[in-house]
Order: sequence, then structure tokens, then C-alpha cells
Amino acid sequence: MTSMHFINGSKSEGNSGRLQDICNPATGAVVGSVPLASVSEVNSAVSAAAAALPGWAKTPPAKRAQVMFNFRDLIIKNLDKIAENISRQHGKTLDDAKGEVARGLEVVEFACGIPHLLKGEYSLQVAGAVDSYSLRQPVGVVAGITPFNFPAMVPMWMFPMALACGNTFILKPSERDPAAPLYLAELLSEAGLPDGCMNVVNGDKEAVDALLDHPDVAAISFVGSTAIGKYIYSRGCANGKRVQALCGAKNHMIIMPDADMNQVVDAAMGAAYGSAGERCMAVSAVLAVGDETADRFVDALAPKVRALKIGQYDEPGVEMGPVITRESKDRILDYINQGEADGASVVVDGRGLSLQGYEDGFFVGGTLLDHVTSDMSVYRDEIFGPVLSVLRPKTYEEAVDLVMTHEYGNGTAIFTRDGDTAREFASNVNVGMVGVNVPIPVPVAYHSFGGWKGSMFGDHSMHGMEGVRFYTKLKTVTARWPSGVKDGAVFNFHSGSDTK
Repeated sequence: MTSMHFINGSKSEGNSGRLQDICNPATGAVVGSVPLASVSEVNSAVSAAAAALPGWAKTPPAKRAQVMFNFRDLIIKNLDKIAENISRQHGKTLDDAKGEVARGLEVVEFACGIPHLLKGEYSLQVAGAVDSYSLRQPVGVVAGITPFNFPAMVPMWMFPMALACGNTFILKPSERDPAAPLYLAELLSEAGLPDGCMNVVNGDKEAVDALLDHPDVAAISFVGSTAIGKYIYSRGCANGKRVQALCGAKNHMIIMPDADMNQVVDAAMGAAYGSAGERCMAVSAVLAVGDETADRFVDALAPKVRALKIGQYDEPGVEMGPVITRESKDRILDYINQGEADGASVVVDGRGLSLQGYEDGFFVGGTLLDHVTSDMSVYRDEIFGPVLSVLRPKTYEEAVDLVMTHEYGNGTAIFTRDGDTAREFASNVNVGMVGVNVPIPVPVAYHSFGGWKGSMFGDHSMHGMEGVRFYTKLKTVTARWPSGVKDGAVFNFHSGSDTK
């Protein structure tokens, strides 16, 4: 199976002559290939988007919303197929894949309200016979560069808002699992989006650089690693583009002694091991305040981690699939080895997992490390795998200090029954998204997603009203009109025009 580009309303096999293998992560077998775009192919996509821009930008917001309504219906109708495309190439379970699509669908539904979201402000009589009002207008041709871990959801955090605001879009998805985003582009076309408004170009650094350097690309949205995010932000901004880059994370979950431990353990299982830990909002560090709290947590969690059912996405009852590549697996195992060498206790060991029939798959078992300290690499770095580290701060203040001083500030959570503690934490912690007895505090679509510190570069978060602000330019008009009505003026309200 060969994936394709989608340019100006049509699929294209590409002409660069460069292909990359697509693997089934559960077996390690090559199951297809994806073309890697050349600069000329990226330029073709930009040209198609630029040609479509004037007509789409002038399309009334209500008509753009109708395309989003149609797109929503098609996603719901084809949910199983979208999820299958995700799971087959990514490896996550079908339930995880369907959950991913559902979170992306929320943004589509928010974008359906674009006529209201684009309403400006109006001030009457700011001076004698002078009125002032604001407009939000499209930025232009915009591009999205998205990661492998959410091949449908993350693109859907970008292009529905961009398109609804009147921009045209070029998506450069991960070359690891391109089937789902390509299919979404086809559904958009079926929903009535004009040709050229949505384009998909698969590729590597050559395609990314072509988008960053193209003078007709006005804005770039990115989700991925911090190193690449810094590169995209600096190069895009140097070329005069508006850039939002959502990057790495090390999300902490504080457990206070008064927390409901059953709730905590259930939350940690999903937050740490869902999607094999390949989530920028995964909880990867638990800060259990006091040894007694930590002991109770580890004792309750360890049996559940050992009992995780791991396998290929389409096997009944599977709770966790493989990681995306052999390189990812090897990197995760190296972190576990280093953590053990540094003195962490390996309570549940995911190394050496071998499943009958899937011996060449990229599986790592759920891993639980205890007595981790802040100087260990398993704590400092984003592992992006099913590895949970438990630290044992003695006090609430010590736990908060760990969160506050870490380089990343994407998401964090606290589990407690004490409202004062929770309120103080949520108000003062220097992290962009905070959960109170909620382990993965991903905002709903009408709020906005974005971290602080090294987790984000740029001034606007993703989706919600921040998405509207990123994908539009603000214009303020100040107008004075002669007073009175000219003699002989006739107002024809039936035709919508004035005649004289």
C-alpha cells in the first residue's frame, strides 16, 4: 500500500522518486510506503492554496460553517474507517483511536460556530460622527506540521479552525502514519471544500524547510519534539511567519496524602500507559507526598501494570499496543536501563517483553520505576513510552518545587480532597494546563490547548478562541460619514442595494 499526496483536490503519487517504508509496529513488517515530497511538490501545494485563497476568504462564514457541518457528519459516518487507518499504522488500540477522533471532532464542531466567533467589536460615536470597529480577517496560506502520535486529532486541532477562518491549508503529517490525515482531506473535499483549500504533502525535512522558507506561507502550526519545535519557530519567525510550536513535556501528577487512592490508581493507569505513553499529555512522573503515600500508591498500581493486556490493536481485550518504531523501543529500553543504573527501583519491568507471533514487533511492557530522583534522566527527559517514574517528596512544597523548576510546563495534575491546596496549586503553578483530580487536563475544544516554558514557542495556543486569534489578523477601522441623507436617495431593501 502506497500513501499519496493530496494537492488541489486530487491524490498524487509524487514525482520525487523518494519513498519511505511504513511499518506495522506490532509485527515490524513493512506494509507500505509513503512518497517524500520534493521542493517542487511543496511549491505546487502552496500554489494551489494561494490560488484558492481569494475565493475561499470571501466565502461568507456561514457557508464555510456549512462545509464544517458536512465534514462533521462524514467523520461520524466513517469513524470506524478513520480509526482503522490510525491503528493499522500507529499501533494504538481501536478504542484509543476512536477516542482520538472524538477529540478532534470537538474542534470541528467548535469551528461550525465560526460566524459567531468572527464577530468583531463596534464602538459608536468615539468622536463627533466617528465610529470605530474591528474585523478579523484570514492570515492567508497556512501550514501544519504534525506528529505521529495523533495522526488525526492533532491535524484536526489545526485545519478546521484555519479553514473556518477563511485561510487555505497545507498539512505535512508524520510520514510514519499518513493514512488517516490523507483520508480526512478526501472527506473535506466530499464535504464541499473547494479544490486547493486543503492540501496534504508527505515528506521529511526537505518538505518542512520548503514550507518554512516559502514566501507565500503566512503561518505555521507545529506539534512535536522540543528540538524540532525550536528549529521551526526560529526559522519560521526569521522568515516573517506567524508560528505556534507546541513541543515536549514532562507531566507531573502530585498525590497528596488525603487523595482517594482508588481514583488515583485508575487515573494513573490511563494517563501513564494509554497509547503506550506516546502522548505529550501523558503523566510520566508521579510525586507522591510522603513515603506512606508512595508505598500505598506503588502497592496498588503495580499489580494493574503487570496485568496490562498488550498486543496488536485488533485483538480482543488489548489495552496497550506497541510503540511506533524499533528506534523508539530501543530508546525507551535505554532509559529504563539508565534509570536502574542510577538507582531507581524497577518495580514492574517492561523490558524483554516478547509476544508469540509478534516477536519482531516494537513492544515495550508497562514499566514502573520507584525511588526516582530529580537528577536521573528518566525524570529529566521526555521518554515518550510506557514508563512511569515515582518520586517521593516529603512535603507539598517540595513536590511543587519539582514541578516549578522543570524545564517543561505542558500539563500537571494534583489529586487531593483539600480545596484550598488544589486552588493554591492551580493558581500559582507555572504550567499551561492544570488538572485537579483529573490526570490528563486536555481542554475541551472551546477552550485552548498550550503549555508554558519549554513546552511551547509562540504567543497563541491551539483551538478555542486562541485558534481563532492565531488564524486571523486583527484590523480596526475608524470611520466618519457626512451627516444627513442626500436628497433623492432611494433605498431598495428588496435588492439589498441603494439606488440614486
